[in-house]
Amino acid sequence: MLMEKKSYTFEEIKQKMVNYCVYQDRCHAEVEQKMRDFLLIPEAKDEIFLYLIQENYLNEERFTRSYIRGKFYIKNWGRNKIRMNLKQKGITEKLIAACMDEIDEADYAETIQKLYQNYFAAQKDPQEYRKKSKTIRHLLSRGFEYQVILELLQE
Repeated sequence: MLMEKKSYTFEEIKQKMVNYCVYQDRCHAEVEQKMRDFLLIPEAKDEIFLYLIQENYLNEERFTRSYIRGKFYIKNWGRNKIRMNLKQKGITEKLIAACMDEIDEADYAETIQKLYQNYFAAQKDPQEYRKKSKTIRHLLSRGFEYQVILELLQE
């Protein structure tokens, strides 16, 4: 059975996009993607975009800062993984770099230490160096920088 796409008025679509942005900070690419669900002419899309930005529902810097905080403090991702994911969302390198100060250096070092100890302790391998290299690979996959990991292990 074919589903009919419900058609909305311009105002309804505008309100839906406001709600979409209010629920959670969004980047331009996510809003662009969401607007594709509605068959809008380019002028209408532009008008909604402009409205969302002017009314501060859509703010790329705020999105980037909250994304960085969430992925680091909740998901324990490293800077490399966060940077890569933000780039996929169309965020500029300049903005990413400017917002990376959301991660406290002491918290970053502490998180790496904690993740290292927990993962290392969970390894069943009797070989010390294999446990260490597996743990380092694990941290790299979480997006932490090789140099930073090594520096912390030296201490």
